[in-house]
This record gives sequence, structure tokens and C-alpha cells, in this order.
Amino acid sequence: MEIGMFHEFQCPSGYSEARAFAESFEQVDAAERWGLDCMWLAELHIAPARSVASAPLALASAIAARTTRMKIGIAVQVLPLCHPLRIAEEAATVDHISQGRLIFGVGRSGFPRTYAAYGVPYGESQERFAETLEIIRRAWTQPAFSYTGKYHSFTDVHLVPKPYQQPHPEIRVAATSPDTYAMVGALGFPIFVAVRLGVLSELAPLIDEYHAAWRKAGHPGRGAVYLRVPVYVAETAERAREEPRASIMQFYQEMAAIIAQSANQAGTRAIENRAGRAEHLKSVSYDEALREKVIVGTPDQVVARLQVLQAELGLDGILAEMNCGALIPHAQVLRSLELLCKDVMPPLKG
Repeated sequence: MEIGMFHEFQCPSGYSEARAFAESFEQVDAAERWGLDCMWLAELHIAPARSVASAPLALASAIAARTTRMKIGIAVQVLPLCHPLRIAEEAATVDHISQGRLIFGVGRSGFPRTYAAYGVPYGESQERFAETLEIIRRAWTQPAFSYTGKYHSFTDVHLVPKPYQQPHPEIRVAATSPDTYAMVGALGFPIFVAVRLGVLSELAPLIDEYHAAWRKAGHPGRGAVYLRVPVYVAETAERAREEPRASIMQFYQEMAAIIAQSANQAGTRAIENRAGRAEHLKSVSYDEALREKVIVGTPDQVVARLQVLQAELGLDGILAEMNCGALIPHAQVLRSLELLCKDVMPPLKG
């Protein structure tokens, strides 16, 4: 199982932006030193009380320059907000700087407010996503290409540089709503799944739909599945339960408010059931979160829980959110990360 850390470069209330960057890079350096497989970078915009991770490829370049072993993943690049040629150039450049350690995760994001800030209608996100991804793939794999689409048109473009990895970095795609699982399977990409808005027990049938669409499309092998999930590890079960409690609960309250605000915005769809999910998040208890949304415990408990999920969902890896809610002190995040790397990873590697 691939073990990675999902990092938002968090900037909670009371932090300066300089402190946010400094502590985040300290966690990155520790992860490299302790043997973590991959550092995953979020893309978040206009969230001054949450994150400074608005430019994940710039962060990836900095991480590539200060590490030699750990893979660097984008989780995810929000493609509908990007100029496809610019992103293709920048990602290929990071692939060279890292000497082939980039994993290019892509998605649409579930936050219409970011689209509004960028002046892009959220209702166009699916079409823009598909068009941008197609252009990036052509730019990476063809000596020169032309393209005529609804949002972008190019004639005889020679992209430089081409990626270090051939034909290109691995592309993984996030599923943000139930109907996207089959869509990603049909396209033949590895998939990111998450339970910020739902629960772990909802995932198995959706992943089955992904695999069925993969097979129906005739893709070889089996589509890989990666779970983004809050994780906290401590020396005792009591500490593991109590130390992240306030942070996790604040996260779900904040997420409930954001989802409720977006429920009736243009471009959202009934299938997403945002109003219902917001109401559920608003009333979720900590015990329910521990059962259905997060993985906390001693190293042995976390290993056991991940082994069960791996068997039930066919997981190929996780993106561990080590500070869900951003209130866990930096020193405790580092200790949790150390336990994840030194005590949880080895049994999962077999």
C-alpha cells in the first residue's frame, strides 16, 4: 500500500503566512527523512484562515529541490481554472526538477466560490475539465498538436519541455460526486476517493461502479484506488482519540457551512445533495466521525483499520490528512507523522 500525506500548507487563525510555510516545510522534510512514500499537495484559493496552498506546482518544485526520494503528488490540480498549456509546461518542468517523481492528480473541486473568484461559471466545470485534460495529454505526448474546442483552440503548438517520465507523469483523477466514479473508470485513470462529505461505508458500491466501467471500456488490468482520509496516530488510544477531537469537529462544522452556502449556487446538481450533506455534517458527532470518517488510534489500531479498508475497498494507497481542521499543534502533527512512517507503514508494506 502506498502511504502519503495530504498537505494543505495550513494557515490557521493566529499564524503568519511565513510561519505556515516554515512549519509545513518542516513536516515535508521530516516525511522525506522518515521514509514516507509521497507528499500530496492541495490546491486551495481565497481561504486566508485555512491555507497558503494556492500554487501547488510551485510548492511541488520547492519540495523537489529539497528532497531526493519521496514522490510529489498534486491532489488535485483544479483543471477548469487553468490555462492548459501553462499547466502542461509547469507540470513537465516539475517532473524534470524532481527527476520523474511527480504524480499529476487532477479534479474539478467541489467549491463554486473558487470558480466565482476566478470568473469561471461552475456549471462549465465538467466540460472545461475534460477539454483541459485532453489538451495536456496531447501537449505532453505529441511533438506538435492542434486542437479546436469550446473553450480553447491551438494550432501547431510545440510544447517545451516534454515530461521527464514517458509518456507522461501518472495521472490520477478525483471523484467528487457519485456519477464521476464510472466516468473516471471509463477514461482509464486511477481514482482518488474521499469521505469529507460522506462516510466510508458509502464507498464500496461506488468503487464497484468504477471497476465495472473500467472493464467495460476494455482497459487492461485493474484501476487503482487511493483514499484521502484524516489520520491521527498516537502512543495511546486515549491520546489518539482526544488530541485531534477539537480540530476534527471544527473541520466538519466549517465544511458544513461551506457546503450549505454552495447548495443552491449555479452549476451544482441535485445528485450531489449538498443541502442534505451539509445538514448531516452540521450534526455529526465525534463518535460517528471516528466510526465512519476518520482513522485514529495507536499504530497497531491504525494498521488494523487500514488493513480492513484495504480488503473491503481494494485500496492501493492512502492520502493521510494529518491535521484535519488545522488545530493540532505542529509538534503533535510531527509525532503523528513519525509514528505513521515508522510504525504504521512497515506492516502495510508486507
